Amino acid sequence: MVSKPDFLNGSGQDHFRPELQVESPEGELHLRFYIPSHQEFALPATGIREVMELSPDRITPIPNASPLLLGTLNLRGRVIWVADLGQFLGEVTPLNTDRAEIPVIAVQEQDTIVGLAVETVGGMDWLDVQNLMPPTNTPDTMAPFLRGEWLLETNNNQSLRLLDQTAILRSARWAG
Repeated sequence: MVSKPDFLNGSGQDHFRPELQVESPEGELHLRFYIPSHQEFALPATGIREVMELSPDRITPIPNASPLLLGTLNLRGRVIWVADLGQFLGEVTPLNTDRAEIPVIAVQEQDTIVGLAVETVGGMDWLDVQNLMPPTNTPDTMAPFLRGEWLLETNNNQSLRLLDQTAILRSARWAG
């Protein structure tokens, strides 16, 4: 005779152990990262094509291109531009490219893909966009690319700013 496993016993009620229950996440999944000035930003995971750690020699410099652009990259047979996100947002501190690997976030909207080089990637987090506040103390060069910010629970009132990748990809700054 075959015995019934424990999960088949009972009257149809769940017999899960409470310590194994997983809370359903609140909000949407976002990638958190830093630019060279140590400001923290986030992008919605839905617009991210890929996150890479690249050796600087994989980014091909393009002569006479905008100072925002570090060069091009072959992403699975497709050539894409790689930009210094901090410089794009108006930061004066350029990204240090003299290191073993550079984190690059490939963002995509329809057929347009751009690689955004950042200082460090912090990880993925569930963030509730309903708790977004209007950005404060934002430089004019950065304001068009922000959807809002979350105030972090820290002693020095740091904020986590949410970027709008569509505004970044469609920006006229790329022409300059």
